[in-house]
Amino acid sequence: MTVLINGKLISQQVVDKTAEEVVTFVERFGIAPGLAVVLVGEDPASQVYVRNKVKRAEEVGIRSLEYKLPADSSQETLNDLIQTLNADPSVHGILVQLPLPKHLNEEEVLLAIDPAKDVDGFHPLNVGALACGEASLVPCTPMGCMIMLEHVHPDLSGKQAVVIGRSNIVGKPMAALLLQANCTVTIVHSRTKDIESICSQADIVVAAIGRPEMVKASWIKPGATVIDVGINAIERDGKRKLVGDVDFADVEPVASAITPVPGGVGPMTIACLMKNTVQAALNQELKR
Repeated sequence: MTVLINGKLISQQVVDKTAEEVVTFVERFGIAPGLAVVLVGEDPASQVYVRNKVKRAEEVGIRSLEYKLPADSSQETLNDLIQTLNADPSVHGILVQLPLPKHLNEEEVLLAIDPAKDVDGFHPLNVGALACGEASLVPCTPMGCMIMLEHVHPDLSGKQAVVIGRSNIVGKPMAALLLQANCTVTIVHSRTKDIESICSQADIVVAAIGRPEMVKASWIKPGATVIDVGINAIERDGKRKLVGDVDFADVEPVASAITPVPGGVGPMTIACLMKNTVQAALNQELKR
């Protein structure tokens, strides 16, 4: 019988543990970890994401600060805000909600954030530390995927893992984390030849390519574990539906364990953001 990896349940466990860590942190340092969330413009999806992140922060006892800037804000205005937050010792984590309006340079914004406060794990210094196997703030979605995998496989050593997708946000850091866990890792992408054959040899498949229901049962080795990072809105039978990069109905009977969409990886991302914020706060306070 296929195991359904319940992201809602596992994320709640992460949140509960983080809430306990916040209590300990406050007792030790006399302040709560502080998370600043910056939203530029009024993109509806981004507003929902920010609202959910702020809500989660309040649940675990993290002090959240929201900064909403108009869509026509200049690069200088945004950069100045980030520098102000970098200099504020009560702010331990800074998150700039992406995507930004097209006239703003995302790379410049990510570089402006103090790496110690980069709770998204996107700053090149954190990316480099992860690649070298050093302690760093890790991108939240890949971290969440690893926690889910460890619920199914306490020891990942020696397993063949395939990551579908090579983005800086998911694909590359996911491969680095799997490598740290002693997996043998292959990354496949849009230019890879015979992707289906490569995936069908894997013990673990992580799909993060952004194409609705692309991964079929023929791609999956019987008994493999499948982590579906994708979330795509499609129209089916006249209704809007969210689906992953994996054809769930087709793949579930073949896999030994699989994440659903929604209710799989999604809840883990915000839970790991809370985890990163507390870790960043602890790192900073210990250095004071």
